[in-house]
Amino acid sequence: MEHAPGHSRIGQAVIPRLRAFAAFWYDFIVGDDWVIALGVLVALLLTYAVSRTAVPAWWLLPAAVGVLLPVSLRRLMRRR
Repeated sequence: MEHAPGHSRIGQAVIPRLRAFAAFWYDFIVGDDWVIALGVLVALLLTYAVSRTAVPAWWLLPAAVGVLLPVSLRRLMRRR
C-alpha cells in the first residue's frame, strides 16, 4: 500500500506532538498520586449514578474531597 507523498513527514511531525499532548494530560490528571486520581474518578462516577436516581447527588463530591484530601496529605507525609 502506497502513501501519499509527504505522508511520512506529516506523521513524523504529528506523532511526537500527540504523545506530548497525551503525556501532558496524564501528568495533569494523575500527577504524583494515582490513588487520588482514581478516587476522584470513582466520586465522579458515583455522583453521575446517584444523579440518575431521585436521591440528591450534590453532596457526593464535597464528601469525596473531605475523604480524599486527608488521604492525600497522609500519603504525602509518609513519603517524606
